[in-house]
Amino acid sequence: MTEYGYTRSQFDNCVYFHKLLDGSFIYLLLYADDMLIASKSKVEIDRLKAQLRTEFEYLGEAKKILGMEIQRDIRKGTVCLTQTQYLKKILQRFGVDGKTRPISTLLAPHFKLSASMSQRTEEECKHMAQIPYAKAVGALMYAMVCTRPDISHAVSMVSRYMHDPGKGH
Repeated sequence: MTEYGYTRSQFDNCVYFHKLLDGSFIYLLLYADDMLIASKSKVEIDRLKAQLRTEFEYLGEAKKILGMEIQRDIRKGTVCLTQTQYLKKILQRFGVDGKTRPISTLLAPHFKLSASMSQRTEEECKHMAQIPYAKAVGALMYAMVCTRPDISHAVSMVSRYMHDPGKGH
C-alpha cells in the first residue's frame, strides 16, 4: 500500500493510513481476505476504491469483518457491529443452543462462584475433562472484546476457574 501513498501503522500491521489535505485521515484495514476502508471523505473512499479495483476484484460494501456482521442505517447515519451468527455457532458448539433464554442481568449478585466448586472426586475430574471449558471461555472473550462488553463481568468471573473448573462453574 505504500505505492499508493499509505503508511503502515506502527501499532498494527493490518492498518494503513493516509493524511488528507484537510487534516483528516483515510484508513485501510486489511486482515487476510477482509478489507475495510474508513474516512470522513466519501470522495477519498471512492478514489481509493478505484485504485484498488485496478488490482483486485471489487466485492461491494462490507457486510462482515472478522466474523462480525456490519449493519448500516444510511438514514440515521449509524453503523452497528453484531456477532449473532458467531454466537449461535458458539451455542451450538458447546451444546447449549435451545437451552438458554435472554436475561437482563447476566450474573445476579446472589450468584457466587468459588474455588470450592472445583472438581473434587475422580468422577468429577473425568466429567470435567470432557468439557471444553477454556475454549468456551475463550469464545466468550472474543465476543466480549468485539461486540459484547455487557458480558465482561460474567466472563471475568468464569475465567478465574479455567485452571480447575467444576460442574458449578
